[in-house]
Amino acid sequence: MPSKFDPQRHHRRSIRLKGYDYASAGGYFITIVTYQRECLFGEIVNDEMVLSDYGKVAEECWRAIPDHFPNVELGAYVVMPNHVHGIIIKNVSVGAQHAAPLRNTNVTPNSIGAIVRSFKSAVTKRIHEINHLSGTTIWQRNYYEHVIRYADDHNRIHLYIESNPSMWETDTENPATINK
Repeated sequence: MPSKFDPQRHHRRSIRLKGYDYASAGGYFITIVTYQRECLFGEIVNDEMVLSDYGKVAEECWRAIPDHFPNVELGAYVVMPNHVHGIIIKNVSVGAQHAAPLRNTNVTPNSIGAIVRSFKSAVTKRIHEINHLSGTTIWQRNYYEHVIRYADDHNRIHLYIESNPSMWETDTENPATINK
């Protein structure tokens, strides 16, 4: 029988900036990783990402984010074999939800958390429709984000995203590098 939630034992260290409003306007660097780093989205061939059908779904859903969150623009992004990197630029707090249903959660509507949750939900739903399976876990819990505060920071992250496929051999998300 699972034990009850104990905040002392089950505490997860937050990577969020203390006191920062993630529903506010600004730039955000996001990384979302597949469950157990499984390479669902394709492979790197000659330093280029070749998307699988699931990778095409992830890319289509990423590109559709502004359709569902009109206050959002997308910067550089890349779908990698087992993760997605992207820059989300929030302008003002307005809009609707994407594919994630509204429910009583701790996620503020139109926050970065709501956008990521919606993206992950849309990708999961479409992949389940393709392979006719439900309940298959696609994503790791949570995601990584970094608040972009300076132009130099934005430029460095943009270059990192664009060059990510050519760095796959040494990428910490590459399962082949974990055992080296």
